[in-house]
Amino acid sequence: MRTTPRIACLLLFTFAPVFGQGRNYGRSMVITQQGIGATSQTLASEAAAQILAKGGSAVDAAIAANAVLAVVEPMMNGLGGDLFVLYWDAKSGKLTGLNASGPAPRGLSPDFLAKQGVKTMPQAGIHTVTVPGAVNGWANIHQRFGKLPWKDLFQPAIAYAEQGFPVPEVIQEAWSTQGSVQRLRSQEESARVFLPGGKPPQEGDIFRNPELARALRLVAEKGPDAFYKGEIAAAILKTSQHLGGTMTAEDLASFSSEWVQPISIDYRGWRVYELPPNGQGMAALEMLNIMETAPATPLGAFSPVEMHKRIEAMKLAYADLHRYDADPRTYDVPVKQLLSKEYARKRAALIDPKRANCEVPAGQPVASDTTYLTTVDKDGNIVSWIQSLYADFGSGVTVEGMGFLLHNRGALFTLEAKHPNVLAGGKRPFHTIIPAFMERGDLHVGFGIMGGANQPLAHAQFASNIADYGMNIQAAVEAPRFTKRNSTGCDVSIEVRVPAATLQQLSERGHQIAIRREYTQEMGRGQAILHDSKTGTNYAASDPRADGAAVPEPIRP
Repeated sequence: MRTTPRIACLLLFTFAPVFGQGRNYGRSMVITQQGIGATSQTLASEAAAQILAKGGSAVDAAIAANAVLAVVEPMMNGLGGDLFVLYWDAKSGKLTGLNASGPAPRGLSPDFLAKQGVKTMPQAGIHTVTVPGAVNGWANIHQRFGKLPWKDLFQPAIAYAEQGFPVPEVIQEAWSTQGSVQRLRSQEESARVFLPGGKPPQEGDIFRNPELARALRLVAEKGPDAFYKGEIAAAILKTSQHLGGTMTAEDLASFSSEWVQPISIDYRGWRVYELPPNGQGMAALEMLNIMETAPATPLGAFSPVEMHKRIEAMKLAYADLHRYDADPRTYDVPVKQLLSKEYARKRAALIDPKRANCEVPAGQPVASDTTYLTTVDKDGNIVSWIQSLYADFGSGVTVEGMGFLLHNRGALFTLEAKHPNVLAGGKRPFHTIIPAFMERGDLHVGFGIMGGANQPLAHAQFASNIADYGMNIQAAVEAPRFTKRNSTGCDVSIEVRVPAATLQQLSERGHQIAIRREYTQEMGRGQAILHDSKTGTNYAASDPRADGAAVPEPIRP
C-alpha cells in the first residue's frame, strides 16, 4: 500500500509524541539505590550482586567478581596477574589508591638475558614473568575495606571452575585467535589446560578447570600466604625452574602491594583522577589538559574538529609517557610538570588544526589484555578496579597443577641502558592498566576502559564525552571511539559508526584511517558506575564491546 503525504504527516504527528525522539546509544543505564556490579562478564557481575546482597562491601563484591573473571576470562586476568585499584569512601569523600604490581625477580637483568643471546626484551615466556601482585592486593584491600569473611568471596569462582561455564562469544573470539593458540601451544601445560582436545573451546562449550578450583580453594582457606609462601608458591617456583626462570622463594614471600596517592587534574569543572606511575594514567590526564586548551566544538564529539584534536593530543601525551614513565621507586618521574596547565599549552601549540602530525617527539618538562570492573555498594562506596595478564594468555606459562597462567608484564621493560624503564631485578615495569575516577559536586564516577595502550586515550574520550558533550555514562562508554597504539605515525583505527563525513575530512588532514567494526574489542571494553551522593542513587553502564552487564543488588525484603 502507498501512504499519501497527508496520511504520512498524520502518522508522524500521532506517533512522535508517543515514541519520543529515541537515542543514539543502545543500552539503558542500570539505576538503583542498591549496590551494583558492572563487569565484562555477566556471571561475574551476578557474583558481585550476590555478595552485595549478603551485606558485602564494594570491595568484597569486586574480589568475588574478579575471582570469577579469573575463571571465565582466563586469557585476560587471573591469580597470576597484577592489580590496580581506586577506592572512593562515600562517608569521608576520600579516594585511596592501591598499586599491586610486582617487581622483576632479583636475578633477572639485562646481563642475564645477554648471556643467553637475548638482545631485546622477550614478549612471552618465563623471562617476562614478574611477581604476580593480584592476590596480595586482594588481601590488603579486603583487610582495610572488606566486610564479609575472606573465604566466602571465592565460592562462586570455585563453583564455576569445578562445574564449568558456557564460553561466551567475545571470549571465544579472543581464545581462538591465531596468536592465542600459538602462545598456548608453546607450553605443554598451557595447551593441556586451555586447549581441550587440542583446540580452543567453541561458543557455548562447557569449559572446566578443576586445577584452578583447587588453587582458588587454597587461597580461600589459607589466605594470600598460600600463594606467596605455601603450596601455590612452590608450584610457581617449580614451573619457573623447569623453564630456566630466575624467580626465588624470597621474590614471592617478600612482595607487598603499595598504598599510593592518586594524581588528578581539573577538566572543565570535573576532577579526574588516575593512579601515579608505574601505570600510564598520567597520559590520560595530560591528554585532557591538552584538549582543554581549545574549547569543545559545538559540532559534536564525532566532528572532524573534535576528533582531530583528540588524536593529536593523544600523540603528544603518549610521546611523553613513553619517554618518562617508569617505576617511581627507581626514577623521579616528572608527573607534576607533565600535568601542569602551562606545559599543556606548550604541547597544544604543536597541534596543526589542518594537518596530522606523523612524528611527535617527547617534550621537555621542567622542574594490556586486561579486565576492568567497577562496583558500588548501597552506601555509595565505589571501587574502580583493573587486573590483567597483559597479553592474551600472558606469558603463555601455566603454573603446573594449578590451572592458571602467569602474566608477561616484564615484556614492558626495555633493555636500553639509559632508559628509566630499563629492566632491573626488584624493579616494577611500566604498566598499561589503569583504573579511573572523576567527580563534580554530588556526582562521583568510577570508570575504566581496558586494552593495553588504548586505555589513556579511551579514558580521555570517555571523560570528554561527559564533560564536553553532556552524555550519560552509558552513552559515553558506548560512543564510537578511535584508538592508536603509539605516538608516532599517522595511522589511527576508528569505529565505522563515526560519520562518513568526519572520516573523509580526517583523511584529508593526513590521518591514515583503518575503519573497524561497529563495536570492536580493539577499542577496549569499559564499565562505569556513578553515585549521586545527594539522592543516594547509583547508575551503572556496561560496554556492548564485551559479554558483560551491570547487575544490581537484589533488594532484601
